[in-house]
Amino acid sequence: MPVPGLTGDLSARNGGWTRTRDRVETYFDRTATRTWERLTSDAPVSRIRETVRRGRDTMRAQLLGRLPSDLRGARVLDAGCGTGQMAAELAARGADVVAVDISPALVGIAEARLPAGLPGRVRFLSGDMLAADLGSFDHVMAMDSLIYYDRHDIARALGTLGRRTRGGIVFTVAPRTPLLMAMWRAGQVFPRADRSPTMIPHAPAALGKALHRAEAPGRLARLDRVTSGFYISQALELTQ
Repeated sequence: MPVPGLTGDLSARNGGWTRTRDRVETYFDRTATRTWERLTSDAPVSRIRETVRRGRDTMRAQLLGRLPSDLRGARVLDAGCGTGQMAAELAARGADVVAVDISPALVGIAEARLPAGLPGRVRFLSGDMLAADLGSFDHVMAMDSLIYYDRHDIARALGTLGRRTRGGIVFTVAPRTPLLMAMWRAGQVFPRADRSPTMIPHAPAALGKALHRAEAPGRLARLDRVTSGFYISQALELTQ
């Protein structure tokens, strides 16, 4: 169950964020838990899923490359921690990590997998990554946890986090490529109950305009895109 008090700042006035968040929770907590547990382990997977695994490994390394190698004394939010790979690497650098995911099942896997003896301290929580209760941070990492939201929800979310973050917010979106747009449009013909939450492709320029309208602090910088089979993701950074 979500930790008491972990309700997002935007939930009361942003029905779109709340509806999408709840749909994502249902999908990962009831439908896809075992798939993600296996995908993020060393267990054998299909060739298609292996391309996704490689792509995620490459993207995680890129995002981590935006942070100092020594994070002792830094408080870092892993927003949408999943099964905990990012949180473990941040802790290995000495960070004080708050790892949050909307799925209690994935948080349970992350807690069980965390290696003993890490120099950093990880606090795992299930709930909304925007919760005011989480406090302020030096850095925020949000790998593939905003990919189901429209640009207005993303902009408001980044504005909320940006006002509580001293450094940068490194995050990913699904890029607005011809292939992903075709897949996205094709996905609309299926009833929502019969498929996973739909990724929404974004163009950085349009997202930048939404950030400006939402008065999100900082400047949006485009990082590298990772394409590995069925994994296509664009890294971005909101810097102060």
